[in-house]
Amino acid sequence: MSSIDYQRLSFPYQPCAEQQRTGQSADAAPAAVHPVAVVGAGPVGLATAIDLAQRGVPVVLVDDDCTLSTGSRAICFSKRTLDIFDRLGCGERMVEKGVRWHVGRVFLRDEQVYSFDLLPESGHRRPAFINLQQYYLEGYLLERAQALPNIEIRWHNKVVGVESRGGADAGVVLTVETPDGCYPLAARYVVAADGSRSPMRKLLGLDSKGRTFRDRFLIADVRMEADFPAERWFWFDPPFHPHQSVLLHRQPDNVWRIDFQLGWDADPVLEKSPERVIPRVQALLGKDVKFELEWVSVYTFSCQRMDSFRHGNILFAGDAAHGVSPFGARGANSGVQDAENLAWKLAYVLQGHACDRLLDTYASEREFAADENIRNSTRSTDFITPKSAASRVFRDAVLALSRRHAFARGLVNSGRLSVPAVLHDSPLNTEDAAPDAGGKLVPGAVCCDAPVSAVDGAGWLLSHLGGDFTLLVFGNPEAIEAGTLADLAALKQAGTPLQLVYVTDAAQPAMTCTHATVLRDDEGLAAARYGATPGTCYLVRPDQHVCARWHRADPAAIRAALARATGADLRAPQPGRMAA
Repeated sequence: MSSIDYQRLSFPYQPCAEQQRTGQSADAAPAAVHPVAVVGAGPVGLATAIDLAQRGVPVVLVDDDCTLSTGSRAICFSKRTLDIFDRLGCGERMVEKGVRWHVGRVFLRDEQVYSFDLLPESGHRRPAFINLQQYYLEGYLLERAQALPNIEIRWHNKVVGVESRGGADAGVVLTVETPDGCYPLAARYVVAADGSRSPMRKLLGLDSKGRTFRDRFLIADVRMEADFPAERWFWFDPPFHPHQSVLLHRQPDNVWRIDFQLGWDADPVLEKSPERVIPRVQALLGKDVKFELEWVSVYTFSCQRMDSFRHGNILFAGDAAHGVSPFGARGANSGVQDAENLAWKLAYVLQGHACDRLLDTYASEREFAADENIRNSTRSTDFITPKSAASRVFRDAVLALSRRHAFARGLVNSGRLSVPAVLHDSPLNTEDAAPDAGGKLVPGAVCCDAPVSAVDGAGWLLSHLGGDFTLLVFGNPEAIEAGTLADLAALKQAGTPLQLVYVTDAAQPAMTCTHATVLRDDEGLAAARYGATPGTCYLVRPDQHVCARWHRADPAAIRAALARATGADLRAPQPGRMAA
């Protein structure tokens, strides 16, 4: 597979069953109603389709193009995103191909003023970040999708019309244009993952609101042999590009991504010409360094989002729903988190485990996350590209002070790197019954990884969480009172899919349990990271977010929390926090 040229891979058009049965007429009645149609075969659309398919939901994925991404585009993928890709069955390939990194350095002119380590501790399966060109990411996701029997991918299928039939069960009919004509495609739900210019959004007369930044940046993907380390390097006012900023990242295949700030008055067409790009690269590398330009682009960006990510049975995800500046790697990473949040909820609704209003929490939770990303991205951009004399004086003073003073380093903002949102006020959370447990794993937070062992050998905790709801109990099941143990086992028969995982301390031998998975906390890191003592238990959502925790397992409380987490007991969100 590694020999595939993903940048130049294209896919043929093939007529689908609907066209053959309806005579390629857009006016004909749809031949069937699909559970889910996904519009857009980028990273977010592919991740959504794979997640749904793994949950047993058939998916039709349509895309108006027939190729994967060109150029590096999104390249920085966070540990959280890699954890999601592990569950989707393609994380290992991405990590093997990608360039691992966790250290960043910030320079003022030619002097380092600040450095940071995004994952200073051990005991995690995945690195803080990898750099991987988007065409590789899409290629690996596509191959995973093609291996699943209940995903149908239709290339050269462009959505040109949308009709909502009204009511939660009625669904949506898309008019799809192909080289052979148009046909109707009906689906109970439609996921619009068709990018920042979203044709689906325009067809519905919707828009995104926010702020557009008056600046331009040049991306140059440069192939060369270089001795730069696999780190994130960011320069303010470097001597080789004065009064502007430069970002450098290493990618696979000896390709280096360089972002040059150009200023708002730069001519985007002129700046992409080799005559302009090559001298800029030479100024950074030196005139004696040999390199080749692989891909060049000039971009501007906005921080904006739709008012609501849900419109009836149409749900927007990724860049179609929200957009941020590229500094901080928040775009693709947050889009993949959209996909994971949405897929389990769609599957639970379609399979009868939850009611349709559970999907409202997709909108409220991911709108909250988008607002957090936009806020951080806007602050980064304002620091990198100050728009007033006062802002520039503040920025330069912070950079100068950060050479010698730790307090100033916390103010340096060359792009706060992507972290998953903590959904503190999600209506799916149960009030924290163990607030004194400490740590960061409060209801709404994403679970931490840790090395563990089972009877079949060593592994990782996150591999046993997610997919369905999980009750994570710290302690030896043999030490739990028999009646409580039986009640916990009975929770698995209550209707909502639930798995039980017990985590014992390192002194316990590996063991089996008829109703649960038993893991050994090999280094004590699981208990430490979860603030756990014997008896502590967590209820974990299918997307690995904590939704409840207790000092002791209380089957009645767990049952109530599970009902709330599936939308059976939704509370109104707090005003101004997660209201849709």
